[in-house]
Amino acid sequence: MRFDLTPYRRSTIGFDRLFDMIEANARGASENYPPFNLERVADDRYRITLAVAGFSRDEIEITAQQNLLQVAGKKDDRAENAQFLHLGIANRSFERRFELADFVFVEDARLNDGLLVIDLVREVPEAMKPKSIAIKTGPQLAAVEDKATDAARAA
Repeated sequence: MRFDLTPYRRSTIGFDRLFDMIEANARGASENYPPFNLERVADDRYRITLAVAGFSRDEIEITAQQNLLQVAGKKDDRAENAQFLHLGIANRSFERRFELADFVFVEDARLNDGLLVIDLVREVPEAMKPKSIAIKTGPQLAAVEDKATDAARAA
């Protein structure tokens, strides 16, 4: 399926990254290995679980950059001199990319029973959090400062 987001790009400002993510996901939608789950654990906590059976901890690399989480599994291409009658367990290298929202960070990653669990947390900086503003009575601050400046000049 192909999306043409050109009309939206022309009429919006600052959404380029969002449109790029939509187009990239549409192009890469056919890749489904390894399978994974996305879960919201709490309001600001998320979990990605990837089924990586057959991979050891040393064969998996997790890289977190700004707004991007990349999980790669590297398997040796060498055959172990085995003669398979049926090869049904996927044993190939992979790379999965997850776009992360602002202020989402990797908190923990664990491999257990063939499942790689990556816990994410959203930590909004204090300066970005909404804050309650106290309402005061009396003259405006600018008017008070102007009077103080005028009084200093007169003295």
